[in-house]
Amino acid sequence: MASSVTRSFDEALQRFAPALPLAVAFSGGADSTALLAACAARWPQQVRAIHVHHGLQAAADTFEAHCRRLCEQLDVPLSVRRVDARHAPGDSPEDAARRARYEAFCLEAKADSGHGAIKSIAIAQHADDQVETLLLALSRGAGVAGLAGMPAHWRRDGIDYHRPLLAVPGAEIRIWLQARGLPWIEDPTNTDQRYTRNRIRARLLPALEQAFPQFRATFARSAAHAAEAQGVLDEVAAADLQVVGNPPAIAALQQLGAGRRALVLRHWLRTVHGTVPSAVQLAELQRQVLACTTRGHRIGIKVGAGMVRREGAVLGWYNPAVLGSPAARDTTARQNLLPPAP
Repeated sequence: MASSVTRSFDEALQRFAPALPLAVAFSGGADSTALLAACAARWPQQVRAIHVHHGLQAAADTFEAHCRRLCEQLDVPLSVRRVDARHAPGDSPEDAARRARYEAFCLEAKADSGHGAIKSIAIAQHADDQVETLLLALSRGAGVAGLAGMPAHWRRDGIDYHRPLLAVPGAEIRIWLQARGLPWIEDPTNTDQRYTRNRIRARLLPALEQAFPQFRATFARSAAHAAEAQGVLDEVAAADLQVVGNPPAIAALQQLGAGRRALVLRHWLRTVHGTVPSAVQLAELQRQVLACTTRGHRIGIKVGAGMVRREGAVLGWYNPAVLGSPAARDTTARQNLLPPAP
């Protein structure tokens, strides 16, 4: 949960207390450069960098070369992970790249690189990124989970992830870098206003700065309230999933009110199968569940990369890319799929 008060870069780093050894997700941009340099100075020989080579831009090799030079200057070990971040038709390019990055982080954390097992990974997203995330969530009609924004800390694959700069304005980070004469690279796609996030950055943030100078702090406070509410909803959904079963029994789902039923179905799909239904998909799934009153009634609806189907008295979800047929049980998917990265 982000702080509701903006902080200086140095204050944010003083409060950052990760388990060591620490890896920093290092793109070569201003934010990750500042985070890597500060962490390397604070914890010498306990910090390494991970650079994910997406291969999506002609300049990707230039980014990698810059990262190698700076890591040599900082005396920080660098690992480069090359990924295929191309998105499938209908998939979001940003989501595809994000999934590829987290897969790379997981592989690197599990690799025996000779420097000690990574216990924490730090990502350099800052207060402006959080505001952009909240505005995107509002524009898409997000619920409480979306309005909670990005968490400052979470755990995945046995690794602690941190965003220690979520309360630091982006301008503060660049001032810190300039004072130390540290170079960084500018990703040309960051100014491409075909991307919604870039339009928000270029047009809306300056207007908000003028109209509401404290908007970063107030937005962060709203996100914190939403995150607290979402925590309560998650507890309710987890308790309901215990009652309806995993996989959920259709008859038990029918006994819940619409709100609780929607909550537990979303929780089941997200935590067990790593997929998040849209509002339209969730409404249709609820409609089909309520209509399922005879032995031969079928349920079938696409959710994320897979399908929710009736399997006897319960619901099942399967991914055609993982399993061969609708009749196959989704045990493999349960074991291999993780919830989406925050």
